[in-house]
Amino acid sequence: MTLSVIVITKNEAAQLGACLESVAFADEIIVVDSGSTDDTCEIAAAHGALILCTDDWPGFGQQKNRALDLATKDWVLSIDADERVTPELALAIQRELAAPRADAYKIARLSNFGGRWIRHSGWWPDHVLRLFRRGTARFKEVTVHESVIAQSPARVLDGHFLHYPYASLEVFITKINHYSTAAALLMHQQGRRSTVLGAFGHALWTFVRHYLLRRGFLDGWQGLVLAAMAATGSYYRYVKLLFLNRRV
Repeated sequence: MTLSVIVITKNEAAQLGACLESVAFADEIIVVDSGSTDDTCEIAAAHGALILCTDDWPGFGQQKNRALDLATKDWVLSIDADERVTPELALAIQRELAAPRADAYKIARLSNFGGRWIRHSGWWPDHVLRLFRRGTARFKEVTVHESVIAQSPARVLDGHFLHYPYASLEVFITKINHYSTAAALLMHQQGRRSTVLGAFGHALWTFVRHYLLRRGFLDGWQGLVLAAMAATGSYYRYVKLLFLNRRV
């Protein structure tokens, strides 16, 4: 069985090299870039990737489907530039493709924040469906929080990704702002409503869920920061929705 790896990028020069090195065992690497101004495309080319540059940004789901449509091998592994395939996971993938037991597989992600591997806070094991037989699954075409929709139930694969989602706190804050805007727009399109008290309520519940129910307190000071940032993102999302509603 042959394997295509697909990645979407924009200004990922700091991360992409290590990501692509971790999937060097693949038969094909496809990078779809949305207007990088750094060395992202040069790094992709140096690793032998097929590169497609796009001028627009249709959202994460549609962009990943663009990459998927370029894949030509039997199986597809979707990976983000801030993720790495460990040697153990690479071996598990190759063994499974030699004798597949399903058409789709979920893989755990172990994420790093503030120099700590986060094993609580709702961040672990964080199974994501990323490996599937080509033609049996596609990404849900949403602007954020895209997921793979498979035609059959997925098995859980041994091993895990290593995930480095935030290079700095500034990057984290920027992503919260970007994702909350996209989420608010989607909720607005769905006819959702919001209030000031509702925004505070959602933020408070998010903090409680992450820090207490998901035991973020076991992740040290990083767990407290993550819970506070999650609450902030929730608050932004519903306040932005409130402002969108008032424009109607």
